[in-house]
Amino acid sequence: MRRPHIVPIAAVLALLTLTACANTIRGMGADTANTVNATQAAGHRVAKSTY
Repeated sequence: MRRPHIVPIAAVLALLTLTACANTIRGMGADTANTVNATQAAGHRVAKSTY
């Protein structure tokens, strides 16, 4: 394979890899937000409960 063909292919593969990382980070942010919301909701339920 000649060098002029390798550079565009490597660039496309690098972009695909970076896109996958961005989606993973976005998903981790959403998971963290859901965890915080669930923890707060549980805290409110405990505070409102009667013994």
